[in-house]
Amino acid sequence: MTADTSATVTVRFFARLREHLGTDSLTVAIQPQTTVADLLATLATRGEAWQELTGDRPVMVAINQAMAKPGTRLNPDDEIAFFPPVTGG
Repeated sequence: MTADTSATVTVRFFARLREHLGTDSLTVAIQPQTTVADLLATLATRGEAWQELTGDRPVMVAINQAMAKPGTRLNPDDEIAFFPPVTGG
């Protein structure tokens, strides 16, 4: 029997991230025990623009519209939203 690899999450990008990455959303396959940090690392392998997600200014993350941390585990069908860091003045 093979492992079920059909679990996916919807990833949405907002503000500057959407513009920089050239997309507003995508669907990503996840494995059991995948965390936000794992997802960020996987996305960062897509190329230079994507490495911004794991750069020196961490992105803000929400899962199903609730703020989350890098160690938060993902579940199938979750909606993960990434926002650029907030700067104040």
